[in-house]
Order: sequence, then C-alpha cells, then structure tokens
Amino acid sequence: MLTIPIKRTHIEVTYHLTRAEVDTLIAAPDPKTPRGRPDRAFLLFLARTGARVSEATGVNANDLQLERPHPQVLLRGKGRRDRVVSIPKDLARALTTLLSERGIAHHEPRPIFVGARNERLTRFGATHIVRRAAAEAVAIRPALADEPISPHIFRHSLTMKLLQPGVDLLAIQAWLGPPEMGYSA
Repeated sequence: MLTIPIKRTHIEVTYHLTRAEVDTLIAAPDPKTPRGRPDRAFLLFLARTGARVSEATGVNANDLQLERPHPQVLLRGKGRRDRVVSIPKDLARALTTLLSERGIAHHEPRPIFVGARNERLTRFGATHIVRRAAAEAVAIRPALADEPISPHIFRHSLTMKLLQPGVDLLAIQAWLGPPEMGYSA
C-alpha cells in the first residue's frame, strides 16, 4: 500500500483583496455624482455582506431592516436558501441615503440597486460597476491593475477578513451561506 503513489491534485489559490484595497475600491466612485453614490453603496454592500452577485442585485427595499438597533438584510440565495445577514452602520447609512434619494420607502418591494434605465441591476451591470471602480482605484493603488477584480472578489475578501482574527469556520459558513455546487466561499 505504501508503494501506491499519492494522487496529485492542483490546489488553486483563492485570491482576495486586503482591507486597504477593498477600502480603495469602495472609495473610488465619486460620491458627489449621481452615479457615484449608488455605485459606492453597491460596492459597500458587496464588501460588508459577502453577498453573491445574484443575491445583491436581488435585494429589494422590503428586505432591509434598517431601523433596528442591529440592521439586517434578507439575502435570497438559489433554491430558497435565504439567510439574514447583519449589516454595519456605514452600510446602513449608505442604504438609507440611497433609498431616500430614489424616493423608496422601506416597505416597498422595489429593487435597491438599479442600472442606467432604472431597472434592476443585472450581473453584467454589477460587473461593470466593479470594473469601473477598479479602473479608478488603480490611480491610488497601481498594484490593483494586475489583480483579477470581479464582484465575487469581495466575497473572498470578507471570508479572509473573518478568518484572520480566528472566527469559527461554521460561523463564516452561516454568514456566507452554503456553497454553490462545485463552488466554495
């Protein structure tokens, strides 16, 4: 049995951003412009919740609980894998401002994140926002030009941020939800 060779497998390294790189991406959109404020709120949402793109773009105003002492959002995953995630105060403020600017009440079943035509943001639109922020952030952090930046990178970055101080793996899995088929984190 000892003479049987061990199967060699390719272990792909999961790329993630540092906290400083995430903060640079979030700060990239100009908050003084009508497009910059919602872009920043969307990037902040991805970074703070660890939501998958489909979960983030699927959030409606009535999925938010912003008035609570500990704000929350209901994320709807595939196959009715719903979960409630806490959101930090900076994200709660950004979402409250976004809803106010768009004239949406908290109980309305209207999408929070919309594209140029005021329709629900698509996966393509989400990727475009992230790439546009990355292109702007390169001026501040040139190393970002060489990195594969997509909406999903925020999910990996949050995972690593939680792992570094020693958060239990089961707690992280509960936060991020079960992995999609053939996909982790």
